[in-house]
Amino acid sequence: MPLADSDRRLVEAELGRNPTRAEAALFENLWSEHCAYRSSRPLLSAFTTDSDDVVVGPGDDAAVVSVPGTDQLVTFGVESHNHPSYVDPYDGAATGVGGIVRDTLSMGAYPVALADALYFGGFDRDHSRYLLDGVVEGISDYGNAIGVPTVTGSTQFHDGYEGNPLVNVACVGLVTEDRLVTAAAKEPGNKLVLVGNATGRDGLGGASFASEDLAEDAETEDRPAVQVGDPYTEKLLVEANEALVDEGLVMAARDLGAAGLGGASSEMVAQGGLGARIDLGAVHQREPNMNALEILLAESQERMCYEVRPEDVERVREIAERFDLGCSVIGEVTDGNYVCEFEGETVVDAPAEFLADGAPMNDLEREEPSEPETDLPDVSVEEAFDAVLSSPNTASKRWVYRQYDHEVGNRTLRRPGEDAAALTLPDADGEVALAFSAGANPNWTDASPYRGAYATAVENATNLAAVGAEPLAAVNCLNGGNPEKSDVYGGFAAAVDGLADGCRAVDAPVVGGNVSLYNDSAAGPVPPTPTLAMLGVRRGYDAPGMAAVGDGDLVLVGGHDETLGGSEYLAQFDGSAPFPDVADDGVAAVRAAATHDVTLAVHDVSDGGLAVTLAEMVGEDAGVAVDVPSVGALFSEAPGRAVVETTDATALRDAVDAPVVDLGGATGDGALSVAVAGEVVDYGFEEIVDARRVLERELD
Repeated sequence: MPLADSDRRLVEAELGRNPTRAEAALFENLWSEHCAYRSSRPLLSAFTTDSDDVVVGPGDDAAVVSVPGTDQLVTFGVESHNHPSYVDPYDGAATGVGGIVRDTLSMGAYPVALADALYFGGFDRDHSRYLLDGVVEGISDYGNAIGVPTVTGSTQFHDGYEGNPLVNVACVGLVTEDRLVTAAAKEPGNKLVLVGNATGRDGLGGASFASEDLAEDAETEDRPAVQVGDPYTEKLLVEANEALVDEGLVMAARDLGAAGLGGASSEMVAQGGLGARIDLGAVHQREPNMNALEILLAESQERMCYEVRPEDVERVREIAERFDLGCSVIGEVTDGNYVCEFEGETVVDAPAEFLADGAPMNDLEREEPSEPETDLPDVSVEEAFDAVLSSPNTASKRWVYRQYDHEVGNRTLRRPGEDAAALTLPDADGEVALAFSAGANPNWTDASPYRGAYATAVENATNLAAVGAEPLAAVNCLNGGNPEKSDVYGGFAAAVDGLADGCRAVDAPVVGGNVSLYNDSAAGPVPPTPTLAMLGVRRGYDAPGMAAVGDGDLVLVGGHDETLGGSEYLAQFDGSAPFPDVADDGVAAVRAAATHDVTLAVHDVSDGGLAVTLAEMVGEDAGVAVDVPSVGALFSEAPGRAVVETTDATALRDAVDAPVVDLGGATGDGALSVAVAGEVVDYGFEEIVDARRVLERELD
């Protein structure tokens, strides 16, 4: 994708001459939508990004927040690798994991947990299953090899992703204030040192590739733009980074991702208001006869760029060699322009800030999203229950998460499959747990971009509340189609506003994120998909699980809702309805219930509504028997509500500030019995398990 004529004119005016070939390519990548957020940056001011706990907000490789009551800092980031995962699902997903882990390293932190949010076309299509299989294998192979557990996430299927899957990965890291590193270069005369893998030709033009629609021949024609990962080198880089930070050798750091060395090094010095002089020929390479443009822009993985004091360079080299990593002194920080030389020729000479921040923003037209008509299906409760329970969207995702090592590092308190993951926090005063949730539901934002995105924030906060945690911070991955189409941009903008308002409502500052547009193909644009990853904190490690114990009464905290817009029930029977207005006051009520001593189990109402929530609470020796007033109440997915098993419903009702509705009771027979609208639906535990084994049956 060549530099646009209007951009070329701006560059020529700034430089006072025609750009060199390397400069034109560098501007093309750094001014792409993927790097410069030209269409989305005007919208991002909607987010509240600060709080008393925010140490580093948006703009660095990862955000940093403090954990109240402790001396611990947590890093938090999210990344998309959507186009690469369509072209090469294994390497595309694997290198997405590698990239977000290196963003964590850039802050001086040690990565401790991953989450993945995955979106594919209809599960009944061979191609969707092929992509799912490759993506999950790529994530598991890379994450398992580097020793970072994947502890939570979501997997969704929707026809809108048929030509363009989405692969979003979030990472949590731990760091202390004395070890914190940022990307801003500090002082002229310091050296720029490249540590890690050798540079090859893979990933060339990856940033510009991610900023255009996928063509029908993308799987073959765009393969050179996809990076190839090496998790074993990444693991060595993780440990080497720890050693470098331990010894105070790193003044600033940036990982090499989009736009490769050119992107990382120019952004470092731009953030510090400085310049650089780089010798591209000094970069250690793994392929012969690489030219300046290839060295500058290749997105070869497992590489970090460090600012290092001159007197510390030799020690950095010794540590790199100890971990069998390449190490090149590629240049130094200066007071001047960003300059790159190759074989005695100056190939780039431009102001760093103009490279990093000079891209003009796009002023795009937007068309307001329309509301869907109400068209409810006429089916029996039993038929609807069968269809929703066995839908790939609500079915067990065990096939996915069983491939991940979710306990490595010995911090995982809760395995995947619960409402939220929980991790121990070391060196805290007493038992402090981090809770972690991630995902979005495309049915919701397809029905209403604004209200569906608002509900995404409430749903993730409710996941945290179900384990007794309060929101600490959130990061988002804002995925959309081609913003040059007014209806697509209108839907995307509405989703941004909805997510921003929802995060404010649940007191979760949005401290960082990623934008991925041009997720458009011959099959059409993806739905607005505002993936949210939310981090929470709670005192104490003990929290109720979601499985019924079999000894208490069942109540619905937050009360019934009968609205069906965006529900799996409608999706299964081609129905439609507007998405409901979402209340956020139930989040605090669910949290109060989860931390009450009369509570035995908590499970929030989400995908599939009350029907799936109840089914997921049934175990071999514990069942549920409930009465539900209507079909709408059974399948509504309005978030901010949870089913609670309690030994004292009266005490629980007095303790929470929200409606609490009696549902029935837990039983000891391992069966589900639901009475609704004059019909009774009964399932045994094995029937439920079998109905929800959709992914395993098709993919094993």
